[in-house]
Amino acid sequence: MRIAQISPLFEAVPPKLYGGTERVVNSLTEELVAMGHDVTLFASGDSVTSATLAPMREQALRLDPTVKDWVATYYRMVELIYRRKDEFDVLHFHIDYFPLALFSRQKVPYLTTIHGRLDVPEFVETYGTFLESPFVSISDSQRRPIPNLNWVRTVYHGMPPNILTPQPVKQEYAAFLGRISPEKGADRAIEIAGKAGLKLKIAAKVDNADKEYYDSKIKPLIQGNPNVEFIGEINDAQKPAFLSGAHALIFPIDWPEPFGLVMIEAMACGTPVIAFNCGSVPEVMDDGVTGFVVNNIEEAVKAVGKVHTLDRAKVRATFDRRFTARRMAEDYLSVYASLGAGKP
Repeated sequence: MRIAQISPLFEAVPPKLYGGTERVVNSLTEELVAMGHDVTLFASGDSVTSATLAPMREQALRLDPTVKDWVATYYRMVELIYRRKDEFDVLHFHIDYFPLALFSRQKVPYLTTIHGRLDVPEFVETYGTFLESPFVSISDSQRRPIPNLNWVRTVYHGMPPNILTPQPVKQEYAAFLGRISPEKGADRAIEIAGKAGLKLKIAAKVDNADKEYYDSKIKPLIQGNPNVEFIGEINDAQKPAFLSGAHALIFPIDWPEPFGLVMIEAMACGTPVIAFNCGSVPEVMDDGVTGFVVNNIEEAVKAVGKVHTLDRAKVRATFDRRFTARRMAEDYLSVYASLGAGKP
């Protein structure tokens, strides 16, 4: 099958550091190539892929301080892909609503996986204008703000099984991994670890948009606190040791998380997750097997005291059963077929 994968341009594929959507696009692209499909990846030119790379700009947007209007780069990308649409059996977009106006007016099978939250009035209005366009959700809970879209399937994220693996290291702390922002709950993670008597290591990105929040709310909780260590962003090569060395990953979110890739990253390392009951969490987690789903800080503290009862081998086995890149690719191939892709 001739498949076009269209990635966001904010990060390279795969991302050098933080970048959830680009990481998923990479896993899907590489698996489809391994399965024998002819895949073209539309992404930034600094991407590295086994597919045919179609560079939409030289460098990822995040690394290019000269960009004044990133929307213009997407406008151009969509038009360039439209001109090549007949080269493919299916076009798979990961760039939100940008392709909808153009591609809803042509006949090549296409779909959009929505990777972000939908509980924003402008999103409800914009996506709701294209009720016939086919969409894939990354969790069932993600659909709730716009349940009447043409949802063709929920496809949970997956990862290659050999990227993140359990390491033979001693568990000595709790971990927080991802991004510093109010909804991600780093402040709650610090409180939970403190009340549970554990050291907390924070490996997280601080976006420019969240710099003030970090300086005013999080940094004061870290400075002078010997039980909290801020590491900063880490890459995939650093994650196995970081996650394997944790008693648990603390995921105290306060927003409708569409998926939460960090949860399955921890599972891949055999590390239990203590996650707040928001968004996709009950779908991704096997409560009592891969960790504990909790409703507040007090329940999270109690859960920390129970993680030693969980079998880390079963945590990893659950990842192998539910969240591999092969399972994700097979699910998407089923979606492509349902749209008529590959038919003469």
